[in-house]
Amino acid sequence: MRIFVLGAGGTGSLLAELLARQGHTVWCGDRDPDRARRFLGKNSKIEVVEANARNLWSIVRAGRGANLVVNSSPAVYNKIILRAALRLRAHYIDLNAHLSSSPFRPEQFRFHKRFVAKNRVALICAGAAPGLTNLLAHRGAELLDSTESIQIRLFESTESKDPISTWSADVAYDAAISRPRVYRNGRFALARRFDGREKFRFPPPVGETLVYLAAQDEVCMLPYVMPVRDVDAKIGGNDFDRLRRWYRQGRLNRSAGIVRKRFPQTLTPRRVAKLIRQGVLENARFAAAVLVRGTKDDQPLLVRWDANFPTLYQIRQRGLISTPISYATAHLAAIFIKHFPRDLSGVIEPGMLSVETRRAIVVDARSRDFRIALKITKLKKQEDDDF
Repeated sequence: MRIFVLGAGGTGSLLAELLARQGHTVWCGDRDPDRARRFLGKNSKIEVVEANARNLWSIVRAGRGANLVVNSSPAVYNKIILRAALRLRAHYIDLNAHLSSSPFRPEQFRFHKRFVAKNRVALICAGAAPGLTNLLAHRGAELLDSTESIQIRLFESTESKDPISTWSADVAYDAAISRPRVYRNGRFALARRFDGREKFRFPPPVGETLVYLAAQDEVCMLPYVMPVRDVDAKIGGNDFDRLRRWYRQGRLNRSAGIVRKRFPQTLTPRRVAKLIRQGVLENARFAAAVLVRGTKDDQPLLVRWDANFPTLYQIRQRGLISTPISYATAHLAAIFIKHFPRDLSGVIEPGMLSVETRRAIVVDARSRDFRIALKITKLKKQEDDDF
């Protein structure tokens, strides 16, 4: 395929390289081509053109001739980039939603009829979390006769002396100021930021940590495509703890906007390497757990998936410079593109892919050294009332 990647930052640049290795013709668009080339590296042969995600026609000009538009820009630009993909008559894929038009329904779904009319596919939220987490939730539900609840638990930790942005500043800021969505007893609701404190145990070496409600897209996607009563998402780790501390101190609010000292720009690979050499950045981890509760043959069960991704240290040992979140997201997006459902049309989320495709994606993810483990536990029948 001819693939146009819009947004060549920490995730987009790595994704572009992975797609080029798959044999696709790839070029990138970014409003700062010089900075994008620093992310790609001086030895990269991938072309970079100027493209502003805020401007529809800028995207159309830069992406002309593409079969697939990959949106690796901040989600606030999703609707503009979706319109550009339709103008280009190209398929589309992105990594997350913004939930601006409707707080409980991804804005991408509003484009479903237009993509059906063009006989094109828009695969949305196709990264690690959301993305892989959606697939694991669906797979867990398939193992049950009925599903009561789905819980997403994430761990994001950076061992550094200074704040280091593992996502773009815009994405990190948006996540910090957004109110968490929850799905309780079949209804959506907005929760208080950093509420729902819970002790959660991740597999070693993470172990037990405190997690809090967070604004994750899975909560506003899964109830639309599967019967479930409760869904929530929580995040733990020192990255999230830092945001919670700033919130409690009154340093996070929309009126103040982004404070660059707290939300620095994503570091280029060269800058990350320098911080590692200086001892400022020591390590970083990213892990996800998906817990699905329900019944099978009248027996209450807990289906739990754990996904552990390579740490910063392990990535560095492979001769690469990338944060664990960017590394996991880029690799998962590349796998989704490898199995892209060009025989479908309309806007779909990862769980709407065929069973065979979803299984193939999980198999490929495991082949990238992503440790994905399944555990099924029998629950006492009297716990039914506690779900």
